[in-house]
Order: sequence, then structure tokens, then C-alpha cells
Amino acid sequence: MTEADWTRVIDQSTALGVRMIQFIGGEPTLHPSLPDLVEHGLGNGLGVEVYSNLTHITPQLWDVFSQPGVRLATSYYSDQPGQHEKITKGRGSYTRTKANIVEALRRGIPLRVGVVDIHDSQRSDHAAAELKALGVEEIDTDRLRQIGRGIRQRKPDSMQLCGNCASGVLAVSPTGAVWPCVFSRWLSIGNVQDCSLSDIVNGKRLHEVRDELAASFRKRGAAAKCDPRCEPYTAGCHPECNPSCSPRCNPISCRPNCLPPRK
Repeated sequence: MTEADWTRVIDQSTALGVRMIQFIGGEPTLHPSLPDLVEHGLGNGLGVEVYSNLTHITPQLWDVFSQPGVRLATSYYSDQPGQHEKITKGRGSYTRTKANIVEALRRGIPLRVGVVDIHDSQRSDHAAAELKALGVEEIDTDRLRQIGRGIRQRKPDSMQLCGNCASGVLAVSPTGAVWPCVFSRWLSIGNVQDCSLSDIVNGKRLHEVRDELAASFRKRGAAAKCDPRCEPYTAGCHPECNPSCSPRCNPISCRPNCLPPRK
């Protein structure tokens, strides 16, 4: 996807009624077009969230992130540098992420942090306590999901999803592939390189996949909480991973999205 492709998708999303978009990765702050794409989203009247590891924030990006309508999200693993960096596999990542959390708070940038519990000996509770001491108000926890870069002991399937990703949110990959959410990458429903986002939203494939997911979730029972939220933030919308209230994975009373809210 080129910058022009992403700009086109943002414009098409806006036309469909979307009110918030999220840039996630990989690491979105490494993309050279991120500042311009954030600006384009803001110019369209959209809220913008950037989900980053907060280790590569340039002065230019701080200026972009400090604008009204932008918020940040990140992940945190431990209050011990060694343990945090063993998980992230990034030397110095603990210090940089922590320092940039402090800087985001100093600048008044809305921020949420997810603590992902990888293994039993991990100091997840201590990580959450440290974040709270730093002044982070929105802290969520989640288990490791066996999807993507998660530890694989089984093939990806709907059991790894939160149970609320059957409507209200879509993810677009760097190749243009469209998925029901970022955790359901094996369920491609189209490609914005081949057709418009509107065609995908109104197409048969999307509704078939969402019906299949909804049926699977009903068999499984109550939906699980999906944290830390990969999806964009919408204040006052809980539980966060349920896309009827997107742009999160699960909101129920918030708009907007590519699809109209449920009735």
C-alpha cells in the first residue's frame, strides 16, 4: 500500500461514516508517511489512534501526536527492564517506552496501556502498578493470543478471538487485504487494491464471514473481554472489543464504523 492507497482508504472510510481510525503494526511510527496520514485523518474530521511500542518517537511525531483528536496506545510487560526486553526482544525498549509514556502524559496526550500476560512468572501486576504510579489512568490486561506473533500451539481459529468481532470494525493490512479485525488475519474478506471499501462492506463475503463468526461465538457462550484493545478508542464504550460500538473491537453504543450501528 502506498501513501496514496492509504489516503484513498481513509477517504472511503470517511464516506462510509467512520469517525475513528487506528494505525497499528508492526510499528506504525517507522512508516515514513505516518505524519501525513494522521494529518489526513484529522483533516477528514476523524479521531486517530496510534498503537505503538513508543520506542521510536521523533520530535516531528510528538508534534503530530500532540494535536487534538490524536491519542496513543501501547503495550507494557513488566516493571523489570530485563523481563520486559526479553519479551519485546528490543534492547533498551523498557527505558524508551517508559520515558515516552511519561512524555505523552506530560504533553496531555490521551493514552491507554495494555499489559499482556505472557507467562506465569511475569510481573504483570507490578507492571500495572508501575503504570498507575506514572499517572496512566487507562490500563487493561490480556493473555497472550496464539495469533500472529503469539506463541503457536495451535492453528489460529475463532477461539482466539474476543467473541465480539463479528461486526462494526474492519482492519486493512499493508497489502490491502481486509479482515474482520486485526486478530482474524486468516479470514480475508477482500482487498482494497482490487475494489472499493464500500464494495467490501456491502459485499456478500463480509456478511458470510460475520455470520460464521457470530454463530461460532454463540456456541462458545459469553464473549470474553478483549484487552488490551488493539482497536481504536471510543470514550465511554465498554466492553471495548465488541464492534457494535466501534471503532473498537467491541463497543455497543458508540459510532462510527464502516457499518451502521445495530438496531
